[in-house]
Amino acid sequence: MSLLDRDAADTTSARGTASAGWRRTLVTEVWIVFAISLGASGLDALLELIKDLTVVQHPLSTQHAILNGSVTPDRPWLDLAFQLFFIASGLVPAALVVYLLHRSKESLRTIGVDRTRLGRDLGTGALLAACVGGAGIALYIGAHAAGANLVVVPTTLGPHWWRVPVLLLSAAQNAIYEEVLVSGYLLHRLRQFGWHDNVSLGASALLRGSYHLYQGFGGFVGNMVMGLIFGRVYQRTGRTLPLIVAHAIMDAVSFIGYIYLVGKVSWLPR
Repeated sequence: MSLLDRDAADTTSARGTASAGWRRTLVTEVWIVFAISLGASGLDALLELIKDLTVVQHPLSTQHAILNGSVTPDRPWLDLAFQLFFIASGLVPAALVVYLLHRSKESLRTIGVDRTRLGRDLGTGALLAACVGGAGIALYIGAHAAGANLVVVPTTLGPHWWRVPVLLLSAAQNAIYEEVLVSGYLLHRLRQFGWHDNVSLGASALLRGSYHLYQGFGGFVGNMVMGLIFGRVYQRTGRTLPLIVAHAIMDAVSFIGYIYLVGKVSWLPR
């Protein structure tokens, strides 16, 4: 057995802490994972917000943040290829986490992504989506009215046959990417490091808020609050799957709902 395997064998359960040698390996692992994924996105979002704040005579509420933008609107099939590429590439960090968990003699089941409690996970996810999603929409509308948020445009994709399927795939990709990394993997690793749950929760929520700064201050606060709720659910249940379900439902409703509501209701910023 190699030194790496011996260290991995010393790694304890989700509520335990890692041995000293393996802990150093895991700390490096976590830094690398987030340096190439959501940590880098957080820094990019901060720079985007600074750019938007320093635009002369254009307050945040008159600027736009596009979530699913068309790349080649005049060439629909090429646009579809771009969208599918973006979705697939967005799953790579989650695939990396799966590999790293396997390397440390763990799996997705370790962070609660499996079918052992599928019915309960689906129900919990739907309930979370209804509660958190509704509050999130209200916060966004209020933040925009206060001039603290950009106009968030869920999609600029044309009315092609593939628009709705692509938006549903995008919602699923966002949910898997963010919840596997921020709710499951990060909180699991921080617990192994011996961090107090409240400190871990704050760090995870701050990270989640940071990579939404490109939407404005409302996006930051709203997603940080969402991170506190989702993170606590994970810490108490050890389940990431209901958080994936909730996130996917919220994004799907936002993306598809925007298509049918924009320009038809007065309360939705345009």
